[in-house]
Amino acid sequence: MSSGNQWSADEDEGQLSRLIRKSRDSPFVPVGIAGFVTVVSYGLYKLKYRRDQKMSIHLIHMRVAAQGFVVGAVTLGVLYSMYKDYIRPRFFNS
Repeated sequence: MSSGNQWSADEDEGQLSRLIRKSRDSPFVPVGIAGFVTVVSYGLYKLKYRRDQKMSIHLIHMRVAAQGFVVGAVTLGVLYSMYKDYIRPRFFNS
């Protein structure tokens, strides 16, 4: 399966090495995942101290915060990729 296709899966590649390789290609994806996990962990921690707030409202707020963090990280990744592919070669090419 060595056709040079980047979408083909290698059978001998482990999950950790695959995550590291993907992280090098797009560094903001792990940032988005870490932020999502952080927001969800914080939401679960604050679940105990929500006082008289309804459970559904609390979960909606946590979902919006987690999605916002992930969308922000993906947006930063796209902007970084555009900079790396188009702006830097045009202005900083020696």
